[in-house]
Amino acid sequence: MLRIIKTKFAPILSVLTKKEYYRYLILLGKYYNYPRLKVKLVHFSNFKIFAADCLSFVFQFKEIFLHEAYKFDCEKEQPVIIDCGANIGVSCLYFKSLFPRCKIKAVEADPNIYKLLNNNLTMNGFQDIEMICKAIWVNNDGVQFGSDGADGGSVLNDSNKILVPSIRLKDIIDHEKEIDLLKIDIEGAETDVLIDCGLSLLKVKRIFVEYHSWVNTTQNLNKLLDILTQNNFRYYIEHVNTINTPLQDIKKIQSFNLQLNIFAVRQ
Repeated sequence: MLRIIKTKFAPILSVLTKKEYYRYLILLGKYYNYPRLKVKLVHFSNFKIFAADCLSFVFQFKEIFLHEAYKFDCEKEQPVIIDCGANIGVSCLYFKSLFPRCKIKAVEADPNIYKLLNNNLTMNGFQDIEMICKAIWVNNDGVQFGSDGADGGSVLNDSNKILVPSIRLKDIIDHEKEIDLLKIDIEGAETDVLIDCGLSLLKVKRIFVEYHSWVNTTQNLNKLLDILTQNNFRYYIEHVNTINTPLQDIKKIQSFNLQLNIFAVRQ
């Protein structure tokens, strides 16, 4: 089994140190065959959480705690962090381990996932995190949201659609004097939301955004990068998923034909 896991996830494991490699491998071995979309209490890095989907949690743990994709330096003891798409709270726990006194607004649209988020942050003693059960969007009028039961819920997902309350990101930003990190992982709604924010993004010092190109929608990466440029950000881009033969296979993909992590820092 371990040989199968090592082979299948070799590209991911190759970026980790030896110590990280074995921590990740242990979790993969433990949850690789665990039933999908079944809530499970898991322990990691002095925390305990209820995971909505164990394999999704393992990938979050790798990206956030081992690879430290959200790490940043800050001279403040209480940096302001807006976590759009907080999911079950792994990112919030990481931010609190990095900056114990940081001020976090954690926004999650899926009502079932939000229950886990609320429980997980409270269970680990972080009652000072503001949690909002709404979808990040361009208005406050509510929006149709499709849940996948794990970490892929989206306003663009056509499955399991429900009407959920929404909150305009621009309003959240305008309410703050300055934002040290804006994290956006909202499965395809990111470009519309950032365009709506306009020059309000001048209040933001750092942005992480996961860009998604759904196969049934127009690609708009250029618009997202334009809004970052207009707000004087310098960005770095990395692929989340790669295609070995894109000229041949790009039209065969069923969900995202482009998924990128974009890190942007004000110049």
